[in-house]
Amino acid sequence: MGHYLLRRCLLMLVTVMGISVVMFILTQIMPGGPIDRMLLELTFGSGDYSSSQHQGVEELRAELEQAYGYDRPPVERYFRWMGGILVGDFGTSFEFDEPVRDVILSKFPVSLTFGIFSFLIVYLLAIPLGILKALRHGSSWDLLSSLLLFVGYSIPPFALAIGLILLFSGGSFWAWFPLSGLTSDHFDQLPWWGKVVDYLHHICLPLLAYVVSLFAVTAVLMKNSFMEQFRREYVRAAQAKGASHRRVVLGHVLQNSLTPMATQMSEFPAIFLMGSILIEQIFSLDGIGLLNYESIMARDYPVVLAIIMLASFTQVLGVLLSDVLYALLDPRVSYD
Repeated sequence: MGHYLLRRCLLMLVTVMGISVVMFILTQIMPGGPIDRMLLELTFGSGDYSSSQHQGVEELRAELEQAYGYDRPPVERYFRWMGGILVGDFGTSFEFDEPVRDVILSKFPVSLTFGIFSFLIVYLLAIPLGILKALRHGSSWDLLSSLLLFVGYSIPPFALAIGLILLFSGGSFWAWFPLSGLTSDHFDQLPWWGKVVDYLHHICLPLLAYVVSLFAVTAVLMKNSFMEQFRREYVRAAQAKGASHRRVVLGHVLQNSLTPMATQMSEFPAIFLMGSILIEQIFSLDGIGLLNYESIMARDYPVVLAIIMLASFTQVLGVLLSDVLYALLDPRVSYD
């Protein structure tokens, strides 16, 4: 296992470096970069630009390129950028005029909150639901729950978010939940337990829209995996030897049924970081997903590159953790 982890870590490094090269090149060759946007705001914002000002604009461009290091060769800029990342310096945001690290950290709690709650809901509720559906396969309860899961999976998250707002946030029917934001205006005046209740009250609808599709997939996947394992020869052998139904289910079938969950779990680290652009925009949540979208529109490439690098790293790290968990759940798997 140790040699395998070492090889995978080296492969992770190569993968992330490859992604960094590709994304850096794309940001350099795309038209309308941050310098052009700053020039547009400085010279064209007033609407009094004339051809006689062209020379002054070019001088201003040269000053801005020198100030932000764009006058250096692309290869040198890349290695300076990567050197900064290695020490935790992602550069300065053009849009916010703050260190990129501080900008991302200020948005991170929102995405992290939904990532943690989604993880807990999916793996603490969807997995037991899948097991229960497998044990009661073909019953009316199984058919009804399958129908609800299918409907939940079929509805796009952004459409579900809009529907929830119309139904429960005063759109057309009930006003049970807040329309947007994560806290009330009087949040600071509430006691600690009131703050918890207020926060949970605000995240209920966006969290529901955020997690329904993944919840449905996980429950159905767990049911199918459980039923597949229950039809294996080792189950009949254990039953023939006199093992109780409870021991067969908990001691053999359950552990082997969880291996597909280990593969699916590789997606969660990136979900923790990236969030959901559409849901954050619909519910006015200031998270990293919305930050990434706004940074792309504003050509704030230091922020865009930092988010992509973090997302790439968390994705390959999630795959590695998934492989390790897979080996722990299935003793037959060996990476030596």
